[in-house]
Amino acid sequence: MRKNLDKPSSLAILNPVTDLRFEQQTQRNLIAPVLIAFLLLGFVLALVIRHTPAQTVDLTITHTAVYPTHTVFKSDSLVVGSDKAEDNLYVLANLRVDDPLRLPLFLKDFTATLLTADDQEITTTAAEAKDLPNIYTSFPALKPLSSAPLRREILIAPGGSAEGMVLLQFPITLDTWNHRKSAVLNVDLYHIGTFPITIPLNSKKTSTNFDQ
Repeated sequence: MRKNLDKPSSLAILNPVTDLRFEQQTQRNLIAPVLIAFLLLGFVLALVIRHTPAQTVDLTITHTAVYPTHTVFKSDSLVVGSDKAEDNLYVLANLRVDDPLRLPLFLKDFTATLLTADDQEITTTAAEAKDLPNIYTSFPALKPLSSAPLRREILIAPGGSAEGMVLLQFPITLDTWNHRKSAVLNVDLYHIGTFPITIPLNSKKTSTNFDQ
């Protein structure tokens, strides 16, 4: 009777060891597919990033013009020298945006940053198309220098382009502009970011290609 009872007990000792080895082997077999999946995911992401529209846009400034203004605001005071004066410089930059992709580009905004000779940084936003008539009324001499504006919120079709004037206003004199360290026009595109192009010191053509 004792011998018959000993046999089942020896089997009970062997079974847990067999089950443990089976579970460990299953876990090792799952590692390879998981690693392959991660490698494939990384490869796909690399392709997407490489061909994303944020990497590519062509900007060209074909020509520029500047118009300085000096406005004196009369004061009601009888005190001599109480009148206030204001200097502004209008920069008219003709910008061309080319879309060499198979996806459209959406123009969002235009800003500019000026770095003066004494390292003062001035940032401005381009005039809205709806505000141009009032500006031309205030400064009629601007009108002959202007052209059709490059409007915000427009779509550039794949392989197409858009071109027009961007009007910038800086609270500086013409001398400050002529002796600047740099002036950069920033083109903000929906979904893909902002792209800068340097405004040339003269009226010659300048272009920038973003293709990383």
